[in-house]
Parts: sequence; structure tokens; C-alpha cells
Amino acid sequence: MSSEPAAADARLVEESPKDTGHRRSPYERDRARVLHSAAFRRLATKTQVHTAGTDDFLRTRLTHSLEVAQIAREMGARLGCDPDVVDVAGLAHDLGHPPFGHNGEAALDLLATPCGGFEGNAQTLRVLTRLEAKVIAPDGSSAGLNLTRASLDAIGKYPWPRRPGERKFGVYADDAEVFAWIRDGAPGDRRCLEAQVMDWADDVAYSVHDVEDGIHGGYVTLRPLLTDADERAALCADVAGAYSGESAGDLAEVLVELLADPLLAPLAGYDGSHRAQVALKATTSGVTGRFVSAAVAATEERFGPGPHRRYAADLVVPRLVRAQCALLKGIALRYVMRRSGFRGRYERQRTMLAEVVAALVRRAPDGLDPIFAALWRAAPDDAARLRVVVDQVASLTDPAAVTWHTRLVGGTAPPTHGGAA
Repeated sequence: MSSEPAAADARLVEESPKDTGHRRSPYERDRARVLHSAAFRRLATKTQVHTAGTDDFLRTRLTHSLEVAQIAREMGARLGCDPDVVDVAGLAHDLGHPPFGHNGEAALDLLATPCGGFEGNAQTLRVLTRLEAKVIAPDGSSAGLNLTRASLDAIGKYPWPRRPGERKFGVYADDAEVFAWIRDGAPGDRRCLEAQVMDWADDVAYSVHDVEDGIHGGYVTLRPLLTDADERAALCADVAGAYSGESAGDLAEVLVELLADPLLAPLAGYDGSHRAQVALKATTSGVTGRFVSAAVAATEERFGPGPHRRYAADLVVPRLVRAQCALLKGIALRYVMRRSGFRGRYERQRTMLAEVVAALVRRAPDGLDPIFAALWRAAPDDAARLRVVVDQVASLTDPAAVTWHTRLVGGTAPPTHGGAA
């Protein structure tokens, strides 16, 4: 690799300029390609936290991605990033997520062990550079959406292959060539600033909006946390184990301050009325703005006013703000994703995906969509063929996974309604 990052606006497959009468930037074209992709449309019925389609108010992967993109775009613009690059990263960051949210991700990771496992971020790279239909390379293979290097780099939350003992990674072994092209000249495993901005926007949206959904749905109330020290301790233990490097004791101090914040007061007495919804939205907006502004201010304090792009700076998130964000994520974890009956629902979802994968392994290429059937026929060995089957299943929406299970396995599909981890 070179000592400097390679051309940010380069595409793996060169393309001729389009004569449309309007000269768009390469990153505006990237954004349009993601918005018009089939993978992006499928996010409309993929689980965020609550199973997609169970409540018209609640967020799906699609609405979550739009919100992440909006937060990232504004934050990136304030730091001097190209706004379209961070927008693309926010829109595309969850394209690789399978049916049933992180629960489905865990199920496919186990099922895909013989071909290197499964991870939503690595799958996103695969969708963008191989599986989506947009550009054909000179050798006849698919180049996916053929996004620019800068956009693909910004989407990479975990720019490294799978490592022993680590759950998160960003590339499968058979996508190593395109990954090396994306990372040409990048400093080791360091993420570009745009990827860091997108990642923090994702955390902010996840933490704030999932609590909003939980309050509105009646799953979350702050009263136990306000009155019960043992409940506060249990929440902090959950957060220390899942989302934060802080100790449960240190998080307890942050939680007390957070619960006393007047900005969160409307959450305790939510009754679903119009006035209550207005107050809830004011809380959501206020906390989002606070988290974003704190990161922008801390980054500019360390690196100057910018503009900052790619590897010119790193995003700085103050410790207290990061801990507050983790605690809000923990509230959704404890009271929504782990509410009564969750284990049975999650097990049924995992069983469904396992049975669909097993049925397709037996029947393929019959039963696969045409794109995946062709990839299966071209695969050189059993591991590669399993990867194609996993690609197919990962592409399904939640309702499609139920339909495919009924068609391939027969009988009535196991019920899957409820939150997904």
C-alpha cells in the first residue's frame, strides 16, 4: 500500500461521465445509487428493535437508516466532511443486516461457520461491492453499486477481517481484494473520520430513538429507575456488559445525573396524548442535539475548526456523553429487547432461519433467486456455495423469511412477533 490514502473519488470499475445536463459530484451519485437500490428498499420491512410491521409508529431499519444519515450529514458538515459521503454512510450502514435484527445476525453467524461466519457490516460491504445489480466489471463479474473509495471507506465501521475472540469485523475472506482496494493507503485499522461520524450518529439514533419507541409502545417507563436503587444497579450492570467500558459503579453515578436532567422529565409521565408526544419529541431532539454538539465541540477543540476529512482528524466524544448514550441503549436492551417472553421469540426466529438455510443447502440452486442461483453454480466448493445460500437468506425481509420458511419447510411458520435483539 502507498503511504497516503489513494484517490477518494475513484471507483473500482471506471465509468464514463453521464451527460445529464447536470454535473453531479461522485458522492452525490453514490447517494443516489444507495437510495435507489433494492437492498435499501428491503430495509422497510427489516427489524430495528421491534419486529417490522407490528406497529406503524415504530422504527424499521429503513427509517433508522434515514435518521442516521440525517444526523451524520449535519454533524459531518459541521466538521467540514463532504456531507454526501457521510450521508451515504448513514444510508448504507445497515444494508447487510438480515431478517430479525441482531438475533438473525447471531443465527446466521453460527450457520455460516464453515464459510467464515456472518457479520452485518461485512455483509454490507458484500452487498455494495458484489450483490447489488448496477455495474458489471470487465471480467463479467458484478461490481455491485461501484461506489467511490471514500464512500465505501466511510461505511466501514470495522475495517478489518475476522479476528479470534472478536465478534465484530468488516470483511469476509473472499472479499479481501476489493477491501484492499478500498483501504489503499489507509493507516492500519484506523477508521476515516466519516466512518467515525456515521458510527456515532448510529449510536445516537439507536439510543435516543429506541427509547422513544419503547416509551410510546408502553415497554419503557423511567419510574422503576427513579425509585429503585437495585433496578438502577441492574441496568448499569447490563450496560457495562453490553455497551460500555465503564464499570457498573461509574455508570451508576452517570445514571443518577441523567435521570435528574430536566430534559428527561417528560419521559416519566408519558400518557400517549398529543401534549405528551410533543414533550417526548422535544426530549428526543434535545438529547440528540446535545450528543452531536458535544462531539463536534470536542473534536474541534482537539483538532481545530477544520474542515476535516478522511484521516485529517478523529472524532472525539466526551466520556460523560458516551456513557449517557450507552445508558439509553441499555434502557432499550433491558426493557424492550429482554422483556418477558423474549427468549422464546428469539429462539423461534433462529430456528426458522436455520431451517430455511438447511432447506436451501439441500435444494440449491433450485429455490434460489436467479442472481443467487447463478452465483451458486459458479461457486468453486461447498463453503462458497454455503456463502451464497447465506447471502440469499440475509437478503430476505422479515415477512419474506416467514414466507420462505412456509414454502420450503412446510406447515405453519413459527410466530416471530416481538422485539429482536
